[in-house]
Amino acid sequence: MSDTSYDLGSAGFSTRAIHAGQPFDPSTGAVVPPIYQSSTFVQDGIGGFRGGYEYARSANPTRDSLQELLAALEGGTAAFSFASGLAAEDALLRSVLKPGSRIVMGNDVYGGTHRLVNRVWTPWGVTLETAEMTDLDAVRAAVRPGETAVLWVETPSNPLMKISDIAALAEIGHAAGALVVVDNTFASPYLQQPLALGADVVVHSTTKYIGGHSDVVGGALVVKDEALAEAIGFIQFGAGAVSAPMEAWLTVRGIKTLGVRVDRHSSNGLALARALEAHPAIDRVYYPGLESHPGHELAARQMTAFGGMISVSLAAGPAAARRFAESTELFQLAESLGGVESLIGYPTEMTHASVRGTELEVPDTVVRLSVGIEDVADLLADVEQALDRSAS
Repeated sequence: MSDTSYDLGSAGFSTRAIHAGQPFDPSTGAVVPPIYQSSTFVQDGIGGFRGGYEYARSANPTRDSLQELLAALEGGTAAFSFASGLAAEDALLRSVLKPGSRIVMGNDVYGGTHRLVNRVWTPWGVTLETAEMTDLDAVRAAVRPGETAVLWVETPSNPLMKISDIAALAEIGHAAGALVVVDNTFASPYLQQPLALGADVVVHSTTKYIGGHSDVVGGALVVKDEALAEAIGFIQFGAGAVSAPMEAWLTVRGIKTLGVRVDRHSSNGLALARALEAHPAIDRVYYPGLESHPGHELAARQMTAFGGMISVSLAAGPAAARRFAESTELFQLAESLGGVESLIGYPTEMTHASVRGTELEVPDTVVRLSVGIEDVADLLADVEQALDRSAS
């Protein structure tokens, strides 16, 4: 029988991704823990819970397995798995906000995050202010000591791939008494560790790179502080937007290959970004792996590679951008990102339609690519033919 006392705390990332929260089943020896597809659990007398399990909204072994794994990957004390990324974000906000609270958020973030705060939370008395997160002086001016409850950071940002200094922003936020939240969805814990850089909370849409196969929707929070974990845990239980057992199991399945997948996403992404930068139809490439990117040096310090997300601005204008997005063949026109297959989108009318008319409005010349793990020569050929068609 294999030794089950291996110290995963000192293990490498991919070892933790495969083994943390994943002991073999003690009754059968199954290497993959089973899916506990049960809504309730038999009690040994009234209040006598077996292993702490009572009802699947409050706890489920499959969800607990995922949560233990996520905490291990992000270096947190606790993690919480939700039905979607926005459900995770909402649970966090419920845990820390009250009428009169202020949130300072970057001026380039996922449109759904801005919509959640702007259209759900501000009617309840929360104030939202946006700032250029790459400008530390602008953030200092926006964050008000004693008033700002949350400093919300997204890096790399969606879709303009801005890189923000997590450690410096954590210092600014903490000096003002704010909770520092980092959306780590684009990087994944494989490329970036916000908690180690000073953040208080990491947010993920686990639908994206963590799940990795475009077959599951989910979200997660990972925290360091035990009191905050207790507050989030109550909201998870009390409001109930939990991930279901099958979704949790699929997410764990995806995590086990996160390292090798993101290595390929990153190498493919860099190859495409370099090719696009040299193409006459492209006015600008937004990819932190390029030396021309204003955040390249910072990204190289706080990330281990640059990921698979690229945005480009078409030199010929919005009509060409639309034609490009609709002309690819391997890159499929769809919302979402981070799956093994390559996707392409037109943010201003897709993922970021809700922020049109705001400071976060995405230029209508911009197209976003989620570079998958297909053979890079095929992806390069597809982009080339689509750019040729966009010019016609």
